[in-house]
Amino acid sequence: QVQLVESGGGLVQAGGSLRLSCAASGRTFSSYHMGWFRQAPGKERLFVAAINWRGGTTVYADSVKGRFTISRDNAKSTVYLQMSSLKPEDTAVYYCAAATVFPAREPTSYAHWGQGTQVTVST
Repeated sequence: QVQLVESGGGLVQAGGSLRLSCAASGRTFSSYHMGWFRQAPGKERLFVAAINWRGGTTVYADSVKGRFTISRDNAKSTVYLQMSSLKPEDTAVYYCAAATVFPAREPTSYAHWGQGTQVTVST
């Protein structure tokens, strides 16, 4: 089992940058593949990025490719999402999640979820 807590969300102007963190507790963090999802009001939860357990492979949604970077530090039991060139359409609640399969773009592939952190990009 792993418990996840996101942080780092906030208000940023379009074109700016923000780094989200997801702190994990538990004995087996390094064995999980990790993903980031986002959900805007009234919309479904959508895949953003994923990183495999070793950290050597990443995948991204087309909408964020080239702007967002997912990384992990297994020694700190933390996964990050570095967001740059932010756009208003990036506004959403961002969730981190843990899975046992990779790559995975569907929420149903992830068994453990954080509580989410709000990211708002203003014009």
